[in-house]
Amino acid sequence: MANPRVLYTDPPWLVENGVWSERLATVEREVLGPDVELRFGPYKDGRYQVTGPGMLDRSAGCDVLVVYRTQITEELLDAAGDRLRIVIRQGVGVDNLAAPLLEARGLPGYNVPDYCVDEVATHTSVLALALERQLIPQHRTLTGGTFDIYAGGTPHRTNRRTLGIIGFGRIGRAVARRLGAFYGEVKVYDPYVGRDLAEGYGARAVGTLEELLAQSDLVTLHCPLSPETEGLIDSDALRAMKPGAYLVNAARGKLVDPQSLGKALEEEWIAGAALDVFSPENPHQDPRWKPVLQHPRVVVTSHRAFLSEEAEASSRRRVAELVRAALDGRTEGHVGRVLPQGAAW
Repeated sequence: MANPRVLYTDPPWLVENGVWSERLATVEREVLGPDVELRFGPYKDGRYQVTGPGMLDRSAGCDVLVVYRTQITEELLDAAGDRLRIVIRQGVGVDNLAAPLLEARGLPGYNVPDYCVDEVATHTSVLALALERQLIPQHRTLTGGTFDIYAGGTPHRTNRRTLGIIGFGRIGRAVARRLGAFYGEVKVYDPYVGRDLAEGYGARAVGTLEELLAQSDLVTLHCPLSPETEGLIDSDALRAMKPGAYLVNAARGKLVDPQSLGKALEEEWIAGAALDVFSPENPHQDPRWKPVLQHPRVVVTSHRAFLSEEAEASSRRRVAELVRAALDGRTEGHVGRVLPQGAAW
């Protein structure tokens, strides 16, 4: 029988200083051993070719697919063929795993739901406090040659303000503990979590999204992307927020409608926004993001809230260990099993 075949479709850790090299797959080769044929998606002109014939050719006859940004499709699964046993997302989000499609094919799907809780909670807190203390306008003004303590406006005491958290899973709870220490009140909206749970994290649950938006001075998103949440923050939601409120999104780009956010900033429905995620991932590929990126009351980062040396090392090892377990037929008990579409936040 042929050796097991594993395809990592678009692993970012194979790129170092702009150079791609499969020699960097040290952890994966250590864990999987010499009996596994390790494949990688096609990389050309500084990026992975996540669609097209090259990717389909690489997936042919694979036992395991490990995806990062690549979208699971019927075409990709068909190309892999009957040997395919499992699909794994090397990350927290599961929207690109196409859970209903995997369920229809009888294929288990896994993610790594908890490897970067510390990093995302920290990054969210940094984005929020940068807005509250108007750090970016201050930096630009001072480095531009002007000393002005009022550049960006005059901040408010955060201990008199209310933090609103949408989605109260692992990261939402970590944010309540960490960022919530700066705020006088913490409110939570999550229709899939019992109201009493928030009390254990020093927060209060509210019954509707509209209630949370109306009461919060800073709103941060921590829900997954699903048909239920796509475009959750649209014109209606932004109009429901306080005029002096801030929006933070380090969850999924499609949760926020870019045109609505641009208009909300321009017409001062809200005071500012901080974003780590966009759709498409690179916002320069969609002109609708341009007014947001150029707005003086916006803080942006390049989808790196999850990133640290420790988190990346943990993710790589845990995924490799899950691949090895799948090849050995012993995945029972592993965390990260993906539920069908419509699962809780």
